[in-house]
Amino acid sequence: MQSRTPATTRPGRPRSAAAATAILAATRAALVELGWSKLTLGDVAARAGVAKTTIYRRWPGKNELVVDAVAELFDELELPDRGSLAADIEGVVLQFAAILDRPEARSGLMAAVAESTRDEALRERIRDSIVERQKRLVLQGRTRAQARGELPPESSDPEDAARTVDLIFDVVAGAVVHRTLVSGRPADEEWVRGFTQVLLLGLRGAAASPDGP
Repeated sequence: MQSRTPATTRPGRPRSAAAATAILAATRAALVELGWSKLTLGDVAARAGVAKTTIYRRWPGKNELVVDAVAELFDELELPDRGSLAADIEGVVLQFAAILDRPEARSGLMAAVAESTRDEALRERIRDSIVERQKRLVLQGRTRAQARGELPPESSDPEDAARTVDLIFDVVAGAVVHRTLVSGRPADEEWVRGFTQVLLLGLRGAAASPDGP
């Protein structure tokens, strides 16, 4: 009887994961060089060194691919521990604004949102891939602030607590997206400081603060 030598496992990333990483990176590069309208799956496949069928096995089309490529950028966001809730918010908002300032994020997100107005499935993908994933930052920040004694304990009603998280995320993300992508103005440190004061103190508190903008 012949003995069989066990197959050796090659070190490193699985081929499927490596291909997905290359495809998402190629999509972002194509967004910068070609823009949304001229980007094709054929061009992405050539840049990533894969067959178009490899892309279609993971993404049904261009819209979904672009959303996931942009979502990977937002996964880079971290909530820094800067010693206070206000400082933590300023840190993550500055990171968020810096990501939105990147050409691949700016063109990809705006185009995907525009397309989603006619495509409910795409809108749902944006919610799942970007919005829901990044709410982790709100949860992390709230938990940290509660441990410092800066915020009261969250509501015992899970639905009420979830609504609060949604509201905080919508206020922060909406303000930064409008500032950077709609108004086309910088979310610099001065703006972020003023925004954080309004967020934490409310309009009356921010107006009364001697350090207000």
